[in-house]
Amino acid sequence: MKGMNTADFQDIIWQKARELYREMPWRTSTDPYYVLVSELMLQQTQVDRVIPKFEAFIAAFPTIQVLAAAPLSEVLTLWSGLGYNRRAKFLHSAAMRVVQDFDGSLPDNLESLVTLPGVGPNTAGAIMAYSFNKPVHFIETNVRTVYFYHFFQDELSVTDTQLREKVEQTMDEEHPREWYWALMDYGSWLKKQGYGANNKSSHYKKQSPLKESLREMRGLILKRLAVPDASFDDVYDDPRFEPARQGLLRDGLVQQSGDRIHLPHPL
Repeated sequence: MKGMNTADFQDIIWQKARELYREMPWRTSTDPYYVLVSELMLQQTQVDRVIPKFEAFIAAFPTIQVLAAAPLSEVLTLWSGLGYNRRAKFLHSAAMRVVQDFDGSLPDNLESLVTLPGVGPNTAGAIMAYSFNKPVHFIETNVRTVYFYHFFQDELSVTDTQLREKVEQTMDEEHPREWYWALMDYGSWLKKQGYGANNKSSHYKKQSPLKESLREMRGLILKRLAVPDASFDDVYDDPRFEPARQGLLRDGLVQQSGDRIHLPHPL
């Protein structure tokens, strides 16, 4: 497969686009706000788990202006269950920045997008491709899976620089939105067939197990704080509780009044 030419590769991707297309609310509408929300939710989280959370989130915060004006406590409550709760704070902060610095509209250039909290080069690239149909080059796990399968099967360690060069060489630049959708769907399918060898990547870090982790305790604390009269009597002695509490305070995801922690109050 190392010798596959661009035309043959593109033919395969477009065939898979027809066979494997998945309907998603952020594809039905490619509103930049929808794409921003979905991209942050999809970091470290599977599509099937994200869709109902996305729909509930958009129902509560239908525009970026509504999200920016909402208290962080409401955003964290809606986010509960997705994990990696700093993403919710990043999203809320990004919405405020867009309203304050970009007149409430997500910018359509990479340089401005990467200045937003939680938006790195690959997330910015996804927004450019999906929302603005711009032929940018970005890499995420499903893209890696497709390119490893077709171009790097015999390699043990592949850098993102190598991958990006191949993405640039083989991309259909006339239809970037649909091209990346096809790569996402095909990459997801390949993983289900057992071909998700992202460990080939020198940039890939395997997600640590949630069970009995500090991350699990952070999520438990935030979930309980989302309901009145939260109690932590059963977990005070858990060695994870105090470092989790300190980390949440440090990240601005909780506040403390006296000896009580709570979700952030509206400013």
